[in-house]
Amino acid sequence: MKMVIAIIRHEHLQQVQDVLDECGVSGVTVTEVKGCGAQRGYTEKYRGTAVNISLRPRLKVEAVMKAEIVDRVIDLLIPAARTGENGEVGDGKIFVIDVEQAVRIRTGEKGPQTVQHAERALWGH
Repeated sequence: MKMVIAIIRHEHLQQVQDVLDECGVSGVTVTEVKGCGAQRGYTEKYRGTAVNISLRPRLKVEAVMKAEIVDRVIDLLIPAARTGENGEVGDGKIFVIDVEQAVRIRTGEKGPQTVQHAERALWGH
């Protein structure tokens, strides 16, 4: 199993959720985060003083899935999270991490079947 972590712009959340749902991923965790990368920050005036805002708001989307579908998920996530045809600085990153075990607390079920659903959940629709 693998965990895919995507740092994305807020406006792309629904498209990213749709990709994960289409691929059969059974759950997703979304966290509001702030960070900086190639986009850097910007300067604002606050009470007449210039203030450098270096951390930009983004969403961190985490999903655990079977290792076999990771490449397909990434191939579909890239256009879903990209701004415009060629993308823009600040569109985010995707990370993939190994997951040793998954356990469904309700039933005690273990393994990859705990992270795969049988039919689309249509999150947010």
